[in-house]
Amino acid sequence: MSPPPDRTALRQSLRERRRALPAAIRIAAAEALAQRLLALPFLPASGYVGGYWAMDGEIALHSFQLRLPPGLVYCLPLLHADGRLRFAPWRAGDPLVSNRFGIPEPDVSADGALRADDMALLVLPLVGFDPACHRLGMGGGWYDRSLAFRQHTAPPP
Repeated sequence: MSPPPDRTALRQSLRERRRALPAAIRIAAAEALAQRLLALPFLPASGYVGGYWAMDGEIALHSFQLRLPPGLVYCLPLLHADGRLRFAPWRAGDPLVSNRFGIPEPDVSADGALRADDMALLVLPLVGFDPACHRLGMGGGWYDRSLAFRQHTAPPP
């Protein structure tokens, strides 16, 4: 049996491949993802939907955000001092600030923002999947810590 791949090397390789995709393919992927998300049988009719600001070649959620049903409020993540994400409602044109990683987030206090368990739906960014089909994020653990309350549920995030 071969040893498991180095997750850092796998992340780097996948990020390079993702950044190399032509803009037309990224745009088509964003549209296809929006269609799939909006067709989910468990798409909530109301509540908060946590998304993300696409960076480093991540698939964008703008098509999804702009087509959300009226009862759903799109939210972007904010870094919180406790090492978990909070979420704040955001619409195109609302003010943004860059966090310590250079990622735009709503210009509000993270202390008063919503928690992950307040989201009716949460769409996570990812770099890819490892050979065991586990999500590979950027490696900081922000989503893992934020969704730790779900680790003993079926299915886990």
